Amino acid sequence: MQIMIPLLKNVPLFQDMTDYELDAIAPLFVERKFRKNTVLFFEGDLGEEFFIIETGLVKIYRIDHAKEIILSLFDRGDFFGEMSLIQKGLTRSATAETLEATTMYSLSRQAFYQFLERSPKLSLRLLEMTMDRLRKANEQIYDLTFLDVRTRTIKVLCRLAEEHGIAQSDSLLINMKLTHQQLANMAGTVRESVTKVLQELQEEQIIGIEKKLISIKNMDALKTKTAPE
Repeated sequence: MQIMIPLLKNVPLFQDMTDYELDAIAPLFVERKFRKNTVLFFEGDLGEEFFIIETGLVKIYRIDHAKEIILSLFDRGDFFGEMSLIQKGLTRSATAETLEATTMYSLSRQAFYQFLERSPKLSLRLLEMTMDRLRKANEQIYDLTFLDVRTRTIKVLCRLAEEHGIAQSDSLLINMKLTHQQLANMAGTVRESVTKVLQELQEEQIIGIEKKLISIKNMDALKTKTAPE
């Protein structure tokens, strides 16, 4: 469990915990390794595990009329699966699937719940982060309902840059390889529409794409295009 302490310290959910508390919870995690395109759980399954990613990439999605809608992408240091663990009997609200070979650590519902009972700081932190995720989910619902395809696609790029961006000398690199179809599934549209928007943004030199990696060259200009005209 030597690797768990540094990993937990980099997870926002656990950053307020003392070394003593981290030493107590670290042994409760179980290492899990999954191949690319492995479904971790389906929407409607009983929630029995909480996950923290060490390496890899996981998508959280729902199927709406045979169409995949990607709700979130999680990579190193991210956690997911916490909502259905808080109360016994709750089911998963979405499906989770690996997009690449992934190593993660899982914590059972029983162990997680018992630790929450004796750790007020963890309970409060979990509440804060859950509310933040709820706010983002509400924003996504608004975007999918009221915004046009172009604006939705641009907002997806902004969100990915903010959540997964790595600063480069002259740009902000979205540190995950995504296909146009996956971006379309996040924006609630078709691949052809996303391809058109990406091409236009490249022509305007606002973004660059190389080997499926997107770099934001002008974040201010990109954000400006999400504002209503």
